[in-house]
Amino acid sequence: MAAKIDLTLDCADAQSLAVFWKTALGYIDEPPPAPFSTREEWHASFDLPEDDSVDDGAWLCDPDGNGPRLAVLKVPEPKTAKNRLHIDVRVPGHGSPDERWARIEAESARLVRAGGSVLEVFDGHHVMMADPEGNEFCVGAAAA
Repeated sequence: MAAKIDLTLDCADAQSLAVFWKTALGYIDEPPPAPFSTREEWHASFDLPEDDSVDDGAWLCDPDGNGPRLAVLKVPEPKTAKNRLHIDVRVPGHGSPDERWARIEAESARLVRAGGSVLEVFDGHHVMMADPEGNEFCVGAAAA
């Protein structure tokens, strides 16, 4: 049996970055683990410093249960270099190379409106982007 993975993004503002990634991936806020009814209740169950807030993290999941969980966690230090691991956002749909490229361009434009930025365009293949805090990711076509 293969292992499951979660992805974690370090950031300065977990709540606003979570909004971007929910928009980008179609993810939702993950419900708190049982037996807790809220994330606040779950967070309070840990022996954490008083200045540690539940708003310093966000936990997202694929509503269909297929993709990995995504944790977005506030850290004190800023991003200083290129990611060694990045997310590829795969745009669904079939069709000709031109049709797939048009969907990639449309998705990239949508993510720019959501707060992302285009770093480099690899015509006909993928677009390298950054989220609002500078974490790199790519937008490309899903496998046929």
